[in-house]
Amino acid sequence: MIDERTREEQIEDLMDHYEDPRHYGTLTEPSVVEKGTNPGCGDVITVYLKVGPDEKIESLTFEGEGCTISQAAASMAMELAAGKTIKEIEELPQDYMMEVVGKEIALTRPKCSTLGLNILREAIRHYRRNQVLKEDTLPGDPHFASGDGHSCPSH
Repeated sequence: MIDERTREEQIEDLMDHYEDPRHYGTLTEPSVVEKGTNPGCGDVITVYLKVGPDEKIESLTFEGEGCTISQAAASMAMELAAGKTIKEIEELPQDYMMEVVGKEIALTRPKCSTLGLNILREAIRHYRRNQVLKEDTLPGDPHFASGDGHSCPSH
């Protein structure tokens, strides 16, 4: 992705997302909720993610507080992820948000610029772990409750 915006246009985009964040708020019945921070700056982002069939992002939102760059970049990350599959998000280059925000601006605050996308990716990892755990917990597994009030076969 080659950014041909001027620095002023990049700042305008940031301010637009900061003042009018996209996909902001909580989400009813999310598949996963993930919270992360940037301790150096005090930024906090919580991502709510609902994954639908074929691992397509059905809906996602975020809440947060912190500096202008972290909050605007989180809004930008949610906007770019909406409607994609989780695999598409996982395949984005690590420095993708640097390009979206604007490299010159992002390099002044790299952790702030990437926090939203990083928390989204952590939410995806959390979602995948939950899916594996669901598959591993089979109804006939003798290590789990059998429905007779006993928690394991030795009781």
